[in-house]
Amino acid sequence: MRILFVADVVGAPGRGALDARLAGIRADLQIDVCVVNGENAADGVGITPRLAERLLAAGADAITLGNHAFRRTEIGPYLDQSERVIRPANTSTATPGKGLAIVPGSNGSRLAVVNVLGSLFLQPATSMFELIDGLVEDARRETPIVLVDVHAEATSEKIALARWLDGRVTAVVGTHTHVQTSDARVLPNGTAFITDAGMTGPHDSVIGVESDLAIERMRTGMPVRFATARGDVRIEGAVVECDPETGRATSIEPLRVPIS
Repeated sequence: MRILFVADVVGAPGRGALDARLAGIRADLQIDVCVVNGENAADGVGITPRLAERLLAAGADAITLGNHAFRRTEIGPYLDQSERVIRPANTSTATPGKGLAIVPGSNGSRLAVVNVLGSLFLQPATSMFELIDGLVEDARRETPIVLVDVHAEATSEKIALARWLDGRVTAVVGTHTHVQTSDARVLPNGTAFITDAGMTGPHDSVIGVESDLAIERMRTGMPVRFATARGDVRIEGAVVECDPETGRATSIEPLRVPIS
């Protein structure tokens, strides 16, 4: 089974890139199932129901979120009814939606998708380590193929989670920092891992934001209204191949596709 994970989609440039190229990438790489992180799809912050449906129509089978999951108030009712768009499982139990989805692949197998938040700077209601074992057990009751999107700031948290889950999930893919790391590998017990899959959006920027605006805020400490940049748009992510019977990963390769 071949799984495509598309890293954090940022604003209109990221959405446009998927509209234009995701179907072709899926065909060219013989992808069976595709997971997209849509955390920043709406002008760089959050997601709306309309944009979630647009990402699904472009070729996503499941959408994960992150610390901006609820920045758009209209998303709550949508998450409550969606079977394919999930928010981090370790947000408050009072928040709408769920942190686990089961989606079919084109080869007849099914993929379980889990979404969790790291603790550093993001301050989830519960540590991901408190509930990840139960989530994985629930997922594996449905399918041996399990992908975890760990949306976290600290590389140490992502690596620790991957090591803890090695051999119990197919892949642990890091998101949130928007900078693709060079450490993609299959861990000793068969779990594919990359600390951060990168960003789908404008790379002539400061993690998707117009550089001058980000620099002004950092230099002055004053409030600055951010805007999504436009140049050097890329689709980034990772492709994981696994045994559909056992869920063990056999390879992971970073993905980087220039758009403009």
